[in-house]
Amino acid sequence: ENMQISFGILLLILCCTILIVVSTFIQIDLTHFILPFDLFKGAKLSYNDFLYTYRIIPQIPIVLFVGAFLGRKYGITSVLLYIILGLFVIPVFAIGGGFKYVFEYGFGYILAYIPAVYFSASILKDGFSNKNIIKSIIIGVLIIHIIGTLYMLFLAGLKHEGKELITGWIYSQSGLKIIYDIFLSYITVFIAKYLRIIFWTVK
Repeated sequence: ENMQISFGILLLILCCTILIVVSTFIQIDLTHFILPFDLFKGAKLSYNDFLYTYRIIPQIPIVLFVGAFLGRKYGITSVLLYIILGLFVIPVFAIGGGFKYVFEYGFGYILAYIPAVYFSASILKDGFSNKNIIKSIIIGVLIIHIIGTLYMLFLAGLKHEGKELITGWIYSQSGLKIIYDIFLSYITVFIAKYLRIIFWTVK
């Protein structure tokens, strides 16, 4: 694709890259109602037993926001800038930076941002209908978690890690988190839909 980057577009790309960096170090506590297992055992329960709090880092929803807001080519540019910064300039990743970060288990999730933005933003090129938004979010989130998990399994195999570490990692990074990522991504992509109208320079 041909890319003609005006000053306005460049500024938006940089702002989105900064947003990805900031989202790396933010934690959001999501509290919601649940039906506890003890409810079916006849146990005496308090109000707090019906509440569940999950702590999530909103980077994946922000990455999908960037793809939806900037579009495919500029969104990928923003993500590539984030990766280059982390590998060669400053430690913007969750636990540091530098080229050695490619050997961290979580780096596969970061690499997966590129195809996730490509496919999710491609779907939204046909319009921000509710169907397209949901489809782009599910595909984008699953791409990130599948590639991230496969990358982790590859490194764990090279390091001969045990089954307990592998299953624990998958559960913590790609277990319930997938559902929360989809939920938050719907909100961020919905916001991107209207920000594109405001920032008319984004084509």
